[in-house]
Amino acid sequence: MKSALIVDDHPVVCAAVRIVLQAEGFKVIYEASNGNEVVSLIREHAPQLVILDLHLPVFDGLDVMARIKASGLDCRIVVFSSYDPLFYQERCQRAGAMAYVTKTNQLQQLHEAIRAVMSGYTFFSSLPDGHASSIVQRSEEDLIDRLSDRELSIFLQLSQGKTNKAIAEGMHLSHKTVSTYKKRLMQKLGLNSVVHSREFAIRNHLI
Repeated sequence: MKSALIVDDHPVVCAAVRIVLQAEGFKVIYEASNGNEVVSLIREHAPQLVILDLHLPVFDGLDVMARIKASGLDCRIVVFSSYDPLFYQERCQRAGAMAYVTKTNQLQQLHEAIRAVMSGYTFFSSLPDGHASSIVQRSEEDLIDRLSDRELSIFLQLSQGKTNKAIAEGMHLSHKTVSTYKKRLMQKLGLNSVVHSREFAIRNHLI
């Protein structure tokens, strides 16, 4: 019997994904609304497929995939996210995902990704080589690529206006650790303030 786990904190998205999975023949479907629940649920239920969002409470999707890999758990992962694949698809692929589908696409793409993954294939978008609009844009994309997964996650939250304290609580980190990450990533990106980080994030379609 085909089983799956949906990891998303939006009930409407979960409901839509559940319909897609049922249409693809999945009879047993579990749900998790934050990243902290995923590893224990996979251990308990051993779902064949995980549909994973990247923007999650406690641990984000990249952290979740790292924990799945570190735990030696065997499951096929389809990332279903609103994040731009330009910056996240390759990271997810390296983390162990077999497919990346953006929520802005029609659900038909999710159907196709699930079929591909369950047949043993991967499903990733072809990113055009000429996507950069200018040399400045390309150089900024290179800077983003140099951020670690955790630095990128913290940068995104800073750009959305979250405080160091809120980020620390949400990621189960100390305030000092977040401050260190913030200082390091701002240096890597050549930014002087959170205001500039928001402008940078918007300019590069991160938020």
